[in-house]
Amino acid sequence: MCLPLTQPSTRPLAGHTSKASTALRENPVSGKRMDSEAPGSDPVLDSGGRGDTSVDCAERLPEAGVLACEDCSGSGVMDAPLPPSVDEQALDPVESGAMDTAEQEALLQQIAESEEPPSLEGSCRESAEDLYFCPGYDFTHGPRVLTGSWTEFSGMFENFLRGCKWAPDGTCLLTNSADNILRIYNLPPELYSGHWGDSLEEMSPVLRMAEGDTVYDFCWYTQMTSTDPETCFIASSSRDNPIHIWDAFSGNLQASFRPYNHLDELTPPHSLCFTPDGSQLFCGFDKMVRVFRTCRPGRECEQRPTAIKKQGQTGIISCIAFSPSVDVYACGSYAKTVGLYSQDDGSVLSVLQGHQGGVTHLLFSPDGNCLFTGGRKDPEILCWDLRQPGKVLFSMLRTVTTNQRMYFDAELYGRHLVSGNTEGQVSVWDTSLAPSDGPEPILEPVLKFQAQQDCINGVSFHPTLPLLATASGQRILPEPLDSSEEDDSDGVLMTCCHIHSENVLRLWWCGTSEELPPSTGEVVDITETTVR
Repeated sequence: MCLPLTQPSTRPLAGHTSKASTALRENPVSGKRMDSEAPGSDPVLDSGGRGDTSVDCAERLPEAGVLACEDCSGSGVMDAPLPPSVDEQALDPVESGAMDTAEQEALLQQIAESEEPPSLEGSCRESAEDLYFCPGYDFTHGPRVLTGSWTEFSGMFENFLRGCKWAPDGTCLLTNSADNILRIYNLPPELYSGHWGDSLEEMSPVLRMAEGDTVYDFCWYTQMTSTDPETCFIASSSRDNPIHIWDAFSGNLQASFRPYNHLDELTPPHSLCFTPDGSQLFCGFDKMVRVFRTCRPGRECEQRPTAIKKQGQTGIISCIAFSPSVDVYACGSYAKTVGLYSQDDGSVLSVLQGHQGGVTHLLFSPDGNCLFTGGRKDPEILCWDLRQPGKVLFSMLRTVTTNQRMYFDAELYGRHLVSGNTEGQVSVWDTSLAPSDGPEPILEPVLKFQAQQDCINGVSFHPTLPLLATASGQRILPEPLDSSEEDDSDGVLMTCCHIHSENVLRLWWCGTSEELPPSTGEVVDITETTVR
């Protein structure tokens, strides 16, 4: 089981300080048991178990704070104020029926004043020494492999991973893969004490939660801590299925959220994100964000359109993230745009343009002053300065030749950002350093190492230990046979025999220790190996 761990705008193509949250678990919701029908196979519980499965789900979902739901209509849908038309050339916040221009400018000014501008030109931070405490991170050399999981993904052809995410308290690691099964791994117990031998055993999942079809997105409950079972939940979205809430202790399906379209057809979201206080679940659809209260499963939700009559942010909302400093959230779209919205009513603050591909992942810096965004088949991760909406501080280059979601992550204090690429390499950037000079500044990585021989699509920093988790694999497309092989092909014209795939989850030690086993990661193309 989980154990507590002690410890608006355009750009030319080309190139935690945590928000104070409210305790919401004093008043659990009472009432009848929530819907728990599963479209796929039953969840598999490891023989070790993960907790008491007899607790009623109504007692497990935390009660949300006071929300204005008295205006919900009989259909179960509450309409938010419609966003205004957005001038695609404008760089300033747009007017809103729910929030006037002065209020929008005040909100953006709050972002701008949340911290003084950096003294280092082009960097995200004033000084690494003044603003950062990085517990044990050492990127002057390649990290070392501790353990991983590979047997689990070898029983099915093309069972590649599709991301990995550490739990907020660091006790568990959640993965998604092509077999539509969510797996939870416990942090190896040897890492709690800091003492282990030459190697660690291969990791095995303690829970498997099967979805009925392709998983679009998955996320941890933001207030999750394994010392409080009421907070240990996972949300997932899959094709032709409701949004599922899984118990991270037992693997049981605890509740469902059911979004319907205008034809009263079940429509799954492409992205999920809990608010920082955990009271709401934001879900991304085509030109729409729907907001559910976590204490009330079912179909009742608030609708927040992102575009009206082709004005605003069009396309499918593929990713959502919340600012840790102000009540603002960001939405990425497959239409290559990023929108900034007021969390209170969904009013449009700004629309950012500049990506070459559909945006698939975004991340706020811990101080809320910067927003990092990346896209599919797009070689850049852009760093937007939210104190001057529309300004790109710098870009970070990576190789992305696939349409699948390519994650990147920043460690708790925001100094280091990490991402994989489709060539199996992992790059680490120090965001406190100044980028190169020029009209389009580029921040060079301080470390780049070969982690796999296959696409690294998932990366996740541990919240308290110098650990990095990576997930690898990608869909394999058959290649035409060589002319020398056609004689023995028996009529087969396409083959996968020359394609090497590595569907592996790995844990890397990014700190310093003389007791660690030798590194298996080959360091390549290190432009700079000293973190300044």
